[in-house]
Amino acid sequence: MRHAAVLAAPLLATSSLIGLPAHASAQPHILPEFHPPIATIDASHSSNWSGYNQGFLEKNDTLFHSVSATWTVPTATAHTKGEAEYSSSWVGIGGGCVDAGCSVTDPTLIQAGTEQDVGPNGVASYSAWWEIVPVPSTTISSFTVHPGDQMSVSVSEIVPGSELWTILVKDVTSGQTFSQTVPYPSTHLTAEWVEEAPTVVGTSGAGVAPMPNLSGASFDHAATNGAPAGLSPSEQIQLVNSSGTRLATPSAPDPDSDGFNDCTYTTTCTAPSGS
Repeated sequence: MRHAAVLAAPLLATSSLIGLPAHASAQPHILPEFHPPIATIDASHSSNWSGYNQGFLEKNDTLFHSVSATWTVPTATAHTKGEAEYSSSWVGIGGGCVDAGCSVTDPTLIQAGTEQDVGPNGVASYSAWWEIVPVPSTTISSFTVHPGDQMSVSVSEIVPGSELWTILVKDVTSGQTFSQTVPYPSTHLTAEWVEEAPTVVGTSGAGVAPMPNLSGASFDHAATNGAPAGLSPSEQIQLVNSSGTRLATPSAPDPDSDGFNDCTYTTTCTAPSGS
């Protein structure tokens, strides 16, 4: 968890300067939250991410100009009664491990995804969002997200090297579509597909949020630079707490090597049987 202290101070400063993300006003029981770069413990364990990460050095000096995937919005339920719990499903460029050993990480991150949170009253809330680190996440207020919805999300540089990006979020189930073009100076060094315990900001400071129980978290059609991602088991990241207990773990890749399931509070996770 060596990155946690480094992340907390700038996040607190950013929230006071820019204001709170839309989660705070729309859902009063939800604290302001951020989706920062990976907080690594070792090559395959993190205190905030679960999923798959590909890096520039691990992929033979590949720069990443686009990332995409589809996924099922998982159903969130309380893991601990009376506790506010948070989870995010997303794809992004940057923020991950550059090399296979995760000795080098990327400080930039442009991403988009869905939110699955549970208030202290046990009521779940769902939304879609996008974010460019270090600016707080922006909720897509025009979207109504439900558990079980099929999402299709991409983050793509319009022209490689232009640093101008299009974020495209589609709720395939409802037919809703959101597109946003933003400038962002990315390093292009990593791509990822993640189930995250986001960072939340409260009166006592910032920290990684508790994860709710999630069911039905399944990613598919993962791609980078317009081609299938070719996910490898060596690219897995498990979310663990300070005691090493698994809070979320990805499955092995599906038969097409472009999808996986992500399971909470279990030591095993079965891979999808097909794409």
